[in-house]
Amino acid sequence: MPDDAATVPLPTLPAGYRARRLVLADAAAVTAVVAAQDVADTGEVMVEEADVVGDWQRPSFDLATSAVGVETVPDDAASNSGTGSGAGSGAGSATAQQPGVLVAVAEVHRDRAEVAVHPDHRDRGLGTALDHWVLALARARGERSVGSPVLEGSAGDRLLADLGWAVRWHSWVLALPEGVDVPERPLPAGYTARAAAPEEHRACWTLNEDAFLEWSDRPRDGYEDWAALTVERPGFEPWQLRVVVDEAGEVVALALVQMMTTEQGGRERTEAYVARLATRADQRGRGLAQALLVDVFAEGRRRGASLCTLSTDSRTGALGLYEKVGMRVTSSWVNRAAALD
Repeated sequence: MPDDAATVPLPTLPAGYRARRLVLADAAAVTAVVAAQDVADTGEVMVEEADVVGDWQRPSFDLATSAVGVETVPDDAASNSGTGSGAGSGAGSATAQQPGVLVAVAEVHRDRAEVAVHPDHRDRGLGTALDHWVLALARARGERSVGSPVLEGSAGDRLLADLGWAVRWHSWVLALPEGVDVPERPLPAGYTARAAAPEEHRACWTLNEDAFLEWSDRPRDGYEDWAALTVERPGFEPWQLRVVVDEAGEVVALALVQMMTTEQGGRERTEAYVARLATRADQRGRGLAQALLVDVFAEGRRRGASLCTLSTDSRTGALGLYEKVGMRVTSSWVNRAAALD
């Protein structure tokens, strides 16, 4: 039985770095590290602070024990201690220390890990040290394996491959090119697409979890965890959760779109990202998902989005569906995992 409260010591790091626990106030700095890694690997920013805060505010995630940051040791702090970061690299809070610059982060939630190292600090052993910490924490919590999504062929992918992490599945980010629309597919008679009402949020959660657990081997997320990533995520607006309801008013399909504005090539770009798309099992084959895609992309463009994106993975079998409606793969990812038996 997994023990989500188990803890392990902070990682031992190379000289010049120290590890510390993260706090909510670190969200912006963590976002900056992940964004720098994104740009180095993909050429674009794929994260915003709301993603980090949403993950951290899940009731099932204990930030104090499930995440770690790596920061540089200021020169004067190292000279005063006379030890660099070697013996002190496992120090807990940096509250009583002169703060350094956050350059790497790692977190573990159940059997999933996220690790990011700023590209200016790669090839210094930080990724390997954080990998060892991830494995130790997941093992202490009773997980059978732990996995992480990495861009295929990236520095992170190569590191995990060298460390023996095997590919569990593939995933892809797809975009609808500017000027291209998803082919219209009218809803069948009796169905309506609209924004979800607050009283429908729990029905959306149930439908979402039922659909995803058909192919995802994980525990069922509680409503509060789901809400933290969706309707309680920073920046959420009611129009972003779209549903299809039948004649009886029951939610039979849903889509969640998240808006993100980043600077790309010296200019701002707003992206509408479909984070959730699901249809109730007994309602499939009627074009509801395609109709919702048309709806959410139109709503996103109405609010300034020039790019419409989503992601899918090989467990769903949906890649061909998205390609048929005009979407194109922009990046390919792998989920690599290490067995902990």
